Amino acid sequence: MTSVNEPLPTVAAPKVGFISLGCPKALVDSERILTQLRAEGYEVAPSYEDAQAVIVNTCGFITPAVEESLSAIGEALDATGKVIVTGCLGERPEKILERHPKVAAITGSEAVDDVMGHVRELLPTRTDTFTGLLPVAAPGMRSGSLDDLLAPSVKLTPRHYAYVKIAEGCNHTCAFCIIPKLRGRQVSRDAGSVLYEAYRLIAGGTKEIMIISQDTSAYGVDVRYRESEFQGGQVRAHLTDLAEKLGEMGAWVRMHYVYPYPHVERIVELMAQGRILPYLDVPLQHASPRILKLMRRPGGGRQLDTIRRWRDICPELVIRSTFIVGFPGETEEDFQMLLDFLEEARLDRVGAFPYSDVEEADANALPNPVPEEVKQERLARFMEVAQRISTEKLAEKVGRVMDVIIDEFNDDEGDEPGTRLIGRTKGDAPGIDGQVYLYAGDFAGQVKIGDIVQARIEDSDEYDLYGEVVARPEWRPNVPQLGHFGRH
Repeated sequence: MTSVNEPLPTVAAPKVGFISLGCPKALVDSERILTQLRAEGYEVAPSYEDAQAVIVNTCGFITPAVEESLSAIGEALDATGKVIVTGCLGERPEKILERHPKVAAITGSEAVDDVMGHVRELLPTRTDTFTGLLPVAAPGMRSGSLDDLLAPSVKLTPRHYAYVKIAEGCNHTCAFCIIPKLRGRQVSRDAGSVLYEAYRLIAGGTKEIMIISQDTSAYGVDVRYRESEFQGGQVRAHLTDLAEKLGEMGAWVRMHYVYPYPHVERIVELMAQGRILPYLDVPLQHASPRILKLMRRPGGGRQLDTIRRWRDICPELVIRSTFIVGFPGETEEDFQMLLDFLEEARLDRVGAFPYSDVEEADANALPNPVPEEVKQERLARFMEVAQRISTEKLAEKVGRVMDVIIDEFNDDEGDEPGTRLIGRTKGDAPGIDGQVYLYAGDFAGQVKIGDIVQARIEDSDEYDLYGEVVARPEWRPNVPQLGHFGRH
């Protein structure tokens, strides 16, 4: 028996490996699980060799993502023999068990409590007076009210930017998508919960907040835009109210997955006022009214008018979108309408992928599938047009001085440290858009990752910009900073 004056025996913390796959929305779920692992005394193993069990947060949206998830599960099983599967593919356990019957447990999306329950069973950890009082850091979003949802404290992104998820699930019934089957109908967080999370992140040094959900424009519909407390006042769970409050905090605020609802014009007005970034990620998917109807997507025939109105309000607006080519029934005429739309809309950032069947998606049953070779040929033609437009639009930025947030160093051997930098403009989201390659010039060695600098753009190509740092202004958000972070 240990006396009260003797130190408690050292107990090695169980080590859990973690694999996070899929989109930024899944990344936020991973951060919540990792936060709770840390809170309960587990260590996150950096490699299979160190892991006693592995959690795989999967993606199950399209066939290549499913295969990637199944491959990752198999690799983790071979390495450790103890694997807990969570995420979108976890909503289809029969798919996992068919390939990997020896997984220890399977949970669905946002099931932090369930994941932790399985972790405790596989790797019990010593519970003491202190850890036993720790709260659940991120309760499952489907289990009830989100008022008590705590923001994750473990981040998988660099310190200077973060994703903030404002809702889970989706109310749309797009023919090619099974997200509602995997993640359920939309469940919005209270505005106060979102705002306090953003406030904490900015107070800790985060300079860019990226708002994400399946349908950001529909935020709050499911809770009838109810009000919640933030800093002594009441804020509606509505995208315009949320954007106004976020815009007061002084950080970069970027909007993703925005459907073109009428109230988005108010968001664009905030962009014109410099309150939030002039950037919209709008998943348009196609331009042919007939194909949009088959897809069960809104906006057929009105997209160009909407984009023109937005640009009239905010000429600096950067629009990013994604499209599907080769959807079942797509004719050459439909595809030409898509190309014509690209020429007229002149979108700044464009992604595209050929249609592929998604298990359980309604589109699989549509007649007149497009042959694979035709899909690939159309994809190549689409990207040729998109690349030319991108090249022309980026060339227009040459000679301008632009704000750039620094993501990494790019020094060559022999360079003075901090001579070459890689960053992004306000019109570029991390991981999906272009980059800015900079010489630090007189500021070599002074610029840090996460700094927002001013750079003169000197050259461009199809997707990226090139230039030199000309100023390093101090960053001062409207949120008190926690601790001393030095000059920003």
